Amino acid sequence: MAKKRALFVCGSCGAESGTWAGKCFSCGEWNTLQEMVTSAGTGASSGGRSLQSQTSSQAAKVNTTRLQTGMKDVDVVFGGGIVPGGLMLIAGEPGIGKSTLLLQIAASVANNHKVLYVSGEESNHQVGLRVDRLKANAKNLQLANSTVIEDIAASINSSDYDLVVVDSIQTMSSNAVASSAGSVSQITSCTHILMNAAKSSNTAVLVVGHVTKEGSIAGPKLLEHIVDVVLQLEGDRYGGFKLLRTVKNRFGSTNEVAIFEMQESGMVIVDNPSEALLAERQITDGSVVLATMEGSRPILVEVQALVNKTSYGYPKRAASGIDLNRLNLLVAMLERRTKLNLADQDIYLNVVGGIKANEPAADLAIALAIGSAARGMKLKQNAVVFGELGLSGEVRHVPYVERRVAEAKKLGFEVAIGPVQRANSGKKDKFLFGVRDIRTALNTFLET
Repeated sequence: MAKKRALFVCGSCGAESGTWAGKCFSCGEWNTLQEMVTSAGTGASSGGRSLQSQTSSQAAKVNTTRLQTGMKDVDVVFGGGIVPGGLMLIAGEPGIGKSTLLLQIAASVANNHKVLYVSGEESNHQVGLRVDRLKANAKNLQLANSTVIEDIAASINSSDYDLVVVDSIQTMSSNAVASSAGSVSQITSCTHILMNAAKSSNTAVLVVGHVTKEGSIAGPKLLEHIVDVVLQLEGDRYGGFKLLRTVKNRFGSTNEVAIFEMQESGMVIVDNPSEALLAERQITDGSVVLATMEGSRPILVEVQALVNKTSYGYPKRAASGIDLNRLNLLVAMLERRTKLNLADQDIYLNVVGGIKANEPAADLAIALAIGSAARGMKLKQNAVVFGELGLSGEVRHVPYVERRVAEAKKLGFEVAIGPVQRANSGKKDKFLFGVRDIRTALNTFLET
């Protein structure tokens, strides 16, 4: 018989080690190595069978109709719909709306296809109550409760389901693995079993994944490598917009995003998020409208800055919606390249609506908001702002300029402030006022 040996796997990065250690040698995380018992072979080659191959043109001719979710933006995020035989993972913080969204998708697909919703966290009665609350009843939607992955795989292989939802992978366990549910070995084994069942039966499988307190997907990194699609549901769990973005997609682009708002009827697509985010805006000092991109979609959000003389020896910097390190870098650049004196000022920055403005194009809007709040001046014109700033204060080019400008025109803004248009960009847009550096922008567009 094959001998069993102990293998220690890091729950953070998936690195393997023959001995246990308090610190992972690969990623440096502490107390993440977990034991996984494996069988060591004798080294002799085992028998196999010849692979059945086909040409790439033959494989491409296979007609696979994608499953439509009934939500146009969600179909775009999936790359045009759910691919049969695909294994897809959706992750997010507790209470963000993962189960609600998947139940809505399952009910919509069940109008034309047979769907199975398997919950390892709730009973059928509890899921049924949520179905009634969301008014998501469908004749082809079946509910089941199980935590044994072999039973779920057998159901996928033996029935003609078109879509199976598993909620969640951390609650599933395999009879062949001795460790508890949620461990590295259990998550890896269960995901492999689901993948084989999905590919062999050509059934689409949607899996819910938990996240750690740092916001990363719980379990080994191998989990994300196995699945075909990784979706992240982000946003404020107590209000604001929820964003479904693609982290990995073998069937489409990773630059798409769907924006939702949680209501009593469930997750509702927001058709015009820019208008909703700016509905309660007050034009005052420290307020600047940023034209940012969520995937390939332009969104106008308000950036608010508050600058106040500090009462302590060390000024405070606080930011919501952008990286604090980026804010500190921009403040240092403003002090060095302009006449603003911010060394003894507390600076607070907020991006309204729970949107995270992590792209470099937010730099110019942030700098103008800080300059406006520090001087008590507001923008001369009803303008939107975008552009990346270098450490020398220069305004650099950013992608999707035409889409940002078009969104600003649609909502009735007078001008867009951004980088100088390139000479080879074709027809110049008079709506876009190009600035070369931050000093020019502050001196040109701020007034009392």
